[in-house]
Amino acid sequence: MTGQLNRVDVTVLPAGWQTVGSYPSEVSGSWSPALSPDGRHAAYVSDRSGTPQVWVQPVGSDLTFLVDTGAEPVQSVHWSTGGGWLACVIAPGGAPRTEVWLVRPDGSALHQVAGFGADTAENVRWLPGRPLLAVTENLSTTVLVDAEHGTREVVAEGDLISLFDVSPDRRRALLRHGARSHRYVVVRDLLTGVEEYVTSGEQACFGPDGSVWARSDAGERPVLLRTAAGAAEILAEAPDAEVESFALTADGSRVAVLWNADGGLSRLTVDSARSAFSPFVGGGGVVGRVELPGTVVSGLAWSADGSTLAFTAEAPGQPHGVWTWDGELHPVSVEPPTPGAVRPTLRRFASHDGLEISGWLFEPATPGPHPAVLWLHGGPEAQERPGHGPLFQSLVDRGIAVFAANVRGSSGFGRSFVNADNGALRWAAVADVAACVDHLVTTGVADPGRVGCMGRSYGGYLTLAALTTYPELFAVGIDVCGMSNFATFYEHTEPWIAAAAVAKYGDPVRDAELLRELSPITRIDRLRAPLMVVHGENDSNVPVIEAEQVVAALAARGAEHKYLLFPGEGHELLHRTSRAEYLRETVSWLTHHLRVPSLLS
Repeated sequence: MTGQLNRVDVTVLPAGWQTVGSYPSEVSGSWSPALSPDGRHAAYVSDRSGTPQVWVQPVGSDLTFLVDTGAEPVQSVHWSTGGGWLACVIAPGGAPRTEVWLVRPDGSALHQVAGFGADTAENVRWLPGRPLLAVTENLSTTVLVDAEHGTREVVAEGDLISLFDVSPDRRRALLRHGARSHRYVVVRDLLTGVEEYVTSGEQACFGPDGSVWARSDAGERPVLLRTAAGAAEILAEAPDAEVESFALTADGSRVAVLWNADGGLSRLTVDSARSAFSPFVGGGGVVGRVELPGTVVSGLAWSADGSTLAFTAEAPGQPHGVWTWDGELHPVSVEPPTPGAVRPTLRRFASHDGLEISGWLFEPATPGPHPAVLWLHGGPEAQERPGHGPLFQSLVDRGIAVFAANVRGSSGFGRSFVNADNGALRWAAVADVAACVDHLVTTGVADPGRVGCMGRSYGGYLTLAALTTYPELFAVGIDVCGMSNFATFYEHTEPWIAAAAVAKYGDPVRDAELLRELSPITRIDRLRAPLMVVHGENDSNVPVIEAEQVVAALAARGAEHKYLLFPGEGHELLHRTSRAEYLRETVSWLTHHLRVPSLLS
């Protein structure tokens, strides 16, 4: 792969149908599958037109129909169980603030139902068997939207609250409370307001019998839990894997469980919900285990009749693609993999204090040591996994090794690990970055004089923190929409984002001194590496002031830097043209400063 941008090849057919053509390497592909009630049609989001939009396609056919929701990028789509509506989550200006619009699958009757004005709407879910859409606005107001009658009903209000489900008799609601790292599920009696604690966790739904199904992270590793009549039962667990998510059919007869194992690889099992579960054991056989078409899977969604399961799959060199499973796998919108894509290897090693950390190493075929780039993911409660990454492949093609690290604070490695960087423990996560460099150098992967560091969102923060704490280790850096100053981050980010972040980073008043010390802007004069700063102009999650003050400080010192600002983008680069420019500029910046010979580029 060379990173060269190709033209989208689309052949127009009668009545607006199109055949899927070739995409450039910067394409994200297709994601967020949603099935018609009978499983015969799939709606999904694809950026084949250059901007993420909603497409509808018969399963088993390559004909696709564009559902026109306007010019703004779409994040996700959800098909109502009655089949009459698509709920589309739209990001105006590419910003983190999102709106929810309803549209008929034929593209008619488009109208907005949530996320008005300065509000943002998320956690969208159609309730089984009903034309009711559960939506949460601003992590403070939970709403039921009646698609047939055009009404909105507030279910519950509170700080840091989300709505998962409402019982068919409208007497009980399933809610999530709490800040990051401290979220828990409750059942609220909507007549009395009394709440019953279920478990610590991030996902839950009612079963058709009134039981509660939840992904519980109350223990060290997340499990699938079912509670009924005051009794709790663990249905799926494993000593070496986490339950990442689950999807229950509307009639409660089957459940699909998505597992995170082996440092970030996906596994998928489908079992009868009325029988005992076989726990997943890494590498072992499981009744109902589905052979996956990619290394990383997400977005489980059943058809309303429970006949068909849809999901997104990706792999190194293989963009996100939509698949269905009805006992057999069927591609819906899938791109062919890039020939010769490098598959990473998992590296595990002890950090500075003995804690095991890990990461995925993408290494050139030529003998090392190589120029190398350390990549740090966002979150921090996210995980670097061996999925599609055009940047990593482009760098390896140029002789640059890439180590995609999972330092402490990453998900996928247990409850203790994900909370091991909270508050003042963040210094240990910064030291993990130096431990990654030491591992790459001592194992002969990296040339110690040609190591770069880059990351996005929290990874951008961690990049800045590492560059200013260990300036002697790095020859170049790239900060992509990272926080540089916790004081200004808390002041300018969305209020609900700030409130949820306190448990992770610290309180902006009570912990002001700690946050000041942790802010890279306070040590920016220690930075030696040439730095490229990348940001979306409309980012309201990590506002653009976080980039501007770094750029201003470097300009005042006469330090070498570059500022890449993307108008019309928010916290993520949603338009393919933006991603193409980002890829070209990033590769150019890194190859230049890591002194990569031109014959490799």
